[in-house]
Amino acid sequence: MSLPPGLAVDAARRRVRLSPTDPAFVQDPYGAYAAMRDVGPVFFWEDYGHWCCADADGVEALFRDRRFGREAPGGAPPVPAHVKPFHDLDALSMLEREPPAHTRLRRLVNRAFVSRAIAGLRPRVAALAGQLADGLAAAPPGPVDLLPAFAEPIPVSVIAELLGVPAADAPRLLGWSHAMVAMYRPARTRADEDAAVAATRDFSAYLGAHLAARRRAPRDDLLTLLATAGDAISEDEAVANAVLLLNAGHEATVHAIGNGVAAILASGLDPAALVRVPEATSATVEEVLRFEPPLHLFTRFALEPATVGGVDLAAGDRIGLLIGAANRDPARWPDPDRFDPARPAAPHTAFGGGLHFCLGAPLARLELEIALPVLFGRFPRLRLAGPPRFADRYHFRGLAALPVTLT
Repeated sequence: MSLPPGLAVDAARRRVRLSPTDPAFVQDPYGAYAAMRDVGPVFFWEDYGHWCCADADGVEALFRDRRFGREAPGGAPPVPAHVKPFHDLDALSMLEREPPAHTRLRRLVNRAFVSRAIAGLRPRVAALAGQLADGLAAAPPGPVDLLPAFAEPIPVSVIAELLGVPAADAPRLLGWSHAMVAMYRPARTRADEDAAVAATRDFSAYLGAHLAARRRAPRDDLLTLLATAGDAISEDEAVANAVLLLNAGHEATVHAIGNGVAAILASGLDPAALVRVPEATSATVEEVLRFEPPLHLFTRFALEPATVGGVDLAAGDRIGLLIGAANRDPARWPDPDRFDPARPAAPHTAFGGGLHFCLGAPLARLELEIALPVLFGRFPRLRLAGPPRFADRYHFRGLAALPVTLT
């Protein structure tokens, strides 16, 4: 069998070579993932310079393996001075910490994301989705880009309100978030880095002012939790984790909504039937998350010597958990490249696992379970206006645009 374009494999040495910016890979990484998986349970991705795992069982196990973590043994490697402000802030977020710091920070904000609290947001999310659908219905005839018109405003507005920042500030929040997220791209430029540092400083100043206001006048929001926690969290940690919650609270869900709509429309299935009753909607949402997860790569460090998939890792070695590949593993999902919400349920890793299981998973599911029925209920003849094009920003998986016709 021929290899996908751009992929080179040295099976004897368990090595693969493929630029994550290769245009063919950006648009469809799944053939490359299948070929990588055939190399072995663990292989070395030369373009990233670390080992990776691409099968469902292996990725799931690594998420839970306490021999691996986000903090490199001996401390983080040095970074260039011009990007230090970004890394200094990023290192304080709970996503980059291990116990006991991770436990302390996550416990502080967890109560805002428990299922009962998230369920209370259902009326607000439904009202927002309905308002956006009204706006689409009133749009002039012709193709509409569904990302800014529908997929973006829902998660951005909801996470802003949950934290307690004005929804009217969404354009600024989106700009800062996109600039900072660009730091995770493998082909970032010096201009990207400078923009990320500028966004880090502006975002920090913005949130610092809001945190100070909450100390003077507490409210029922997440910023107040962070601002009034006393010795449980430092000022810099409060800012870093507010940034994390705002960025993570919308970035992945925007992609999930866009990816999901595109996958449903491309599948040939009846969209309205997929979301007609809650049970069908829930199954459709889980298949969306399996089929086109918004995050494809999550890295961890070996905290001690460990053998995984027949490969000996030293303390400090990095390993990549390829979520996008794991979710298309034929050992767990027969015919994995077919979008099929009716397939037997099986656990996917779109939200990660273990200590770093996504805190916002209940909120993301809620937003999807509301947004998709509202959209397809209002526009049952919604159609793609052209082939969906994915943006070149691996390891995130999201569309550059989603042009559709409403009737």
